[in-house]
Order: sequence, then structure tokens, then C-alpha cells
Amino acid sequence: MVGVYPGSFDLITNGHFDVIRRSSKIFDTVYVAVMVNKYKKPLFSLEERINQLELVTNEFDNIKIVSHEGLLVDFLKANNIKVIIRGVRSVSEFETEFQLANGYKFLDEDIETFLMSSSSKYQFLSSTMVKEVASFGGDLTGLVPEKIKNQIIQKFKSI
Repeated sequence: MVGVYPGSFDLITNGHFDVIRRSSKIFDTVYVAVMVNKYKKPLFSLEERINQLELVTNEFDNIKIVSHEGLLVDFLKANNIKVIIRGVRSVSEFETEFQLANGYKFLDEDIETFLMSSSSKYQFLSSTMVKEVASFGGDLTGLVPEKIKNQIIQKFKSI
């Protein structure tokens, strides 16, 4: 079975990595889709986000890093994928993801959404929180994958 884990990944957290790692054990192939949203101004370029994801997932044979601009449903159709993987940290996030899942189902009735509960040690973690910690020079240990920690620190030193 093939699934796609979409997101902006504009700061990869250990929570993202945990969902990727756990998904790789369930699905034969997981596409990690770096989505381009023309209404958002990301901190990291598309190329930087792709490179970071490739670096942190290089130990997995069944993970493929891709990018897509446009509707996620169009990416799924073009690649004959039927499952979307989403991480959920809280009840309020579940409600949002539940609505999104129904929206995807409306756009294509063959699409299923796999909601993966966050590991308890990452339920507090968000890219926004990590960006705030990094912007004040705080310790990122345990918040982001070690392989990209220095890239994040350097990015915040340069802005």
C-alpha cells in the first residue's frame, strides 16, 4: 500500500519525523510531499525543505520526497495514490483533520485519510513553537532531527 504524507515542512520537527518513521513501517511506500502554498512565505526555500527531508529520511528505502504545487487530490490522482497520512496531536486538530478528510473524500470518493495519533512525547511540538525557540537562540535538542539542527540554527542567525 502507498500513502502520501503532505505538509509544508517549513521546519521539520521530531513530530514530523516520528510520523514518517512510523508510517514507513505500515506502508510499502510513503511519499512525503512538500506542498507549495503561494499564500504562505516559508522560512526555508522549497529546495532547502526537500534537502532537509532527504537528509533525515535517507535511512528509509521506502520513503520518497517530492514536491507539489496545487491540490493534493491532483497529486494523488496523478500518482495513483489512494491514502493520505496525517498526524494528529489533539482533539481540536482531529476536528480539523476530520473536516479535511471529508473534503478530500468529496473531491475524490476513492481517497482515504489515515489519521496517525502523535506520540505522546511530541504532542506539544509544532513548527511555530520551534521557530520561536530558535529565534531566541534556545536549545533545539529533542525538538528537531539532529541531522538538520545546525541548518536551522544557522538560518536564524542569518535573519
